[in-house]
Amino acid sequence: MHRKVFALLKDLKYLNKYLWKYKWRLLAGIFFVSVANIFGVIPPMVVRHAFNLIKDNINLYQSFSGLSGQHVFYTLFVKSILYFSALVIILAICKGLFMFFMRQTIIVMSRFIEYDLRNEMYAHYQSLDQSFYKSHNTGDLMSRVSEDVSRVRMYLGPGIMYTINTLVLFIMVIAVMINVNAELTFYVLTPLPILAISIFYVMNIINRKSERIQRQLSRLTTMAQEVFSGIRVVKSYAAEKRFGNLFDSESDIYKSRSLDLKRVEALFFPIILLMIGFSTLLTIYIGGIQVMQGKISTGNIVEFIMYVSMLTWPVTSLGWIASLVQRAAASQKRINEFLQTKSALTDGHLHKDKVLGHIELKNLSFTYPETGVKAIKNISFKISKGQKVAIVGKTGSGKSTLADLILRMYDPDEGCILLDHQPLSDYQLSGLRAHIAYVPQDVFLFSDTIAHNIDFGTRQSDADSIKTAAIQAAVDEEIMQLPEAYQTRLGERGVTLSGGQKQRISIARAFIQNRQILILDDCLSALDTLTEERILHYLKEVLSDKTAIIITHRIASPTTFDQILVLDQGCLVEQGTHESLMKQKSYYYKLYEKQKIEEKLI
Repeated sequence: MHRKVFALLKDLKYLNKYLWKYKWRLLAGIFFVSVANIFGVIPPMVVRHAFNLIKDNINLYQSFSGLSGQHVFYTLFVKSILYFSALVIILAICKGLFMFFMRQTIIVMSRFIEYDLRNEMYAHYQSLDQSFYKSHNTGDLMSRVSEDVSRVRMYLGPGIMYTINTLVLFIMVIAVMINVNAELTFYVLTPLPILAISIFYVMNIINRKSERIQRQLSRLTTMAQEVFSGIRVVKSYAAEKRFGNLFDSESDIYKSRSLDLKRVEALFFPIILLMIGFSTLLTIYIGGIQVMQGKISTGNIVEFIMYVSMLTWPVTSLGWIASLVQRAAASQKRINEFLQTKSALTDGHLHKDKVLGHIELKNLSFTYPETGVKAIKNISFKISKGQKVAIVGKTGSGKSTLADLILRMYDPDEGCILLDHQPLSDYQLSGLRAHIAYVPQDVFLFSDTIAHNIDFGTRQSDADSIKTAAIQAAVDEEIMQLPEAYQTRLGERGVTLSGGQKQRISIARAFIQNRQILILDDCLSALDTLTEERILHYLKEVLSDKTAIIITHRIASPTTFDQILVLDQGCLVEQGTHESLMKQKSYYYKLYEKQKIEEKLI
């Protein structure tokens, strides 16, 4: 048992830095909890005095029947009762006020920590390298930054608040009860530990079943998301009925697990009411005997019943709090796993406001850490400032891997890459990538306006600059035909556009950044030859002083490039201009001739 508790505390230890950060809010919360409970403990004493007053004076009042003094006695009697009533109301208001302060300190503290923790995780996610994202799915990342953080917040807020409240209330109430009558206190509190253990046991069962329901709900959500995202494929294969039946069967599992949970929850409140009722009966029975023995007054019985009611929720909450701590520890453990994951890339110290764009690869080799596939094998070449270079080769030849290495998404296993004669590892990552405009093979557009998608890299460009970039990417005319032109909002991942339009908007996004190095990773594949030639012409003429690397599996305008690098199975097999490579009549010559034949057939 102690090992389990130690493990929970070890996982939650990470949060101590946040508790220290907001220590004054926590200490203020403890103070407000204590004061609120003081105002909560006094009312039963007031009720005891009021009850004894009524009991002791009712017979005296009746003895004045028919006498003029009865009215005076009645007035004094009513004033006394009103005094006690007003006192109880004032104490209740004071308690409510300090409970408000209690929540404003501890619960608000938990919200601040939730905010800090979520931002810390988000920032850490962004610092991790590409291999991390290839080995973890997006759903898991989202779950840890949303659901797991929310569970941790429940521990930091309600968990801590009710734990402190329970401890303070227990100490105060039991001290008062023992002071009145220790024997009655013992009998009255006997059922409460049984209640706490019962609730703890039931809550564990509820948590296990809730976890199963949550996992099943995740399956349902994932299934629905995949079907709706790929609805065109589902419809084209007439698979609606099959997926409908599959969703129906998964929904049945969810329903049966939910009903199973409700059956357990149905036992929860009856157990609480049974134990509370038993404590009340003991109070009345044992208290009645002691009243007859003259040990306590009748008002003490009422007082004890009120104290039992006050202790019911704290005792009941023990199981709930234990459950919160367990769930928070499990979630924090998952969060810690990611926060303790370090990027394989170490940030360099070198920062340059401007680079020339001279790139050199020396004996470069690289193996993907996730798969063990060797993608690049001993490659060396140079790209001078302002050169336009094409990297061509079949699928899987290592073209995109070279782009990732130049962007320093990975570090090579052997060899090095130099930028302006400085190793890439010497540069600050953010500074390095700030000099490179990159259009990936799998273009990504956000659910935003076309203008904001083009201006994604800066968010500071004016409308004329955005339009100019779109013209240079040969997409302006098509944008102007849309209902709201550049203010047209795109669907998820740009689903409302064609593949070619998405590629050209991504190219415009790269052009508008006006960076010294431009990498286009096979992002011209969905374009016709004429459009591709227009974009390549712009690269050659307008961006003459920029270094450009165009990765492609076809060459529309081979004379546009200063040099062409030919890859095959991770090796650099040929290098030169189009004319020199054609004269060799080797690998590149065969690729180019095959492309020309395919274009004629089309």
